[in-house]
Amino acid sequence: MKALNLILFFVLAILIGALWMTTDRMGINPVRVWLAGAGEDSPPEEPGEEVSLPPPARRGDLSVEEAIYRRRSIRSFLDEPLSLQEASQLLWAAGGKTIDGLTGPTRSYPSAGGAHPLEIYLVAGRVEGLLPGIYRYSWREHSLVRLKRGDRRADLRQAAFGQSMVGQAPASLVFTAVPERTTRRYGERALRYIPMDVGGAGQNVHLQAEALGLGTVIVGAFNDEALKSVLSLGAAEAPYYVMPLGRPSR
Repeated sequence: MKALNLILFFVLAILIGALWMTTDRMGINPVRVWLAGAGEDSPPEEPGEEVSLPPPARRGDLSVEEAIYRRRSIRSFLDEPLSLQEASQLLWAAGGKTIDGLTGPTRSYPSAGGAHPLEIYLVAGRVEGLLPGIYRYSWREHSLVRLKRGDRRADLRQAAFGQSMVGQAPASLVFTAVPERTTRRYGERALRYIPMDVGGAGQNVHLQAEALGLGTVIVGAFNDEALKSVLSLGAAEAPYYVMPLGRPSR
């Protein structure tokens, strides 16, 4: 009986080895296949993964004048996702790269002395082609770097004192600033300049949303420390705006 068990063991080992080599040649990881059968559809992704964005459009169907006329604050959104192209366009409008200026590559919003203190984050819940998570916008490469996995809209809503549109929107942009980029040149005067920067960026997003048939609203009511915790911001970075984005429900 022991000899029979030993023979069966070796036969089973040979079969498993053959299956492993065959699937490996086919580009299939047997461990991953087994995990998928156990309920894991895909392997976990590591933070820091970079996601390339589609190139933004430079022309649109809606004039600047009409976008200004139609701009309004939207606080209710349809239960529909954003496309990755729409997210790309909104991020570029918020603070993407445009022409080369006197101080180097210029961003889409005006900034005192070209200091560009703003950082832009995408809190994605439902964006087609993008896993839910928190991403930092890399404006020079026009790409996203994922910082956290999972749908964090509920956390963002809680940080914004429970404002429903923040949790309802398929995605939100969060604007922060690193004041030292401006204060090292302008000192205390930077405390006036940085709000000017973020105001210009926020208006860009409003007008771009109108041009795309989307809506947004500028949210400034939030708990600073709670929002910093959601984004895992360091001491040198301060939050300024939350802008939920989606298709207007009315």
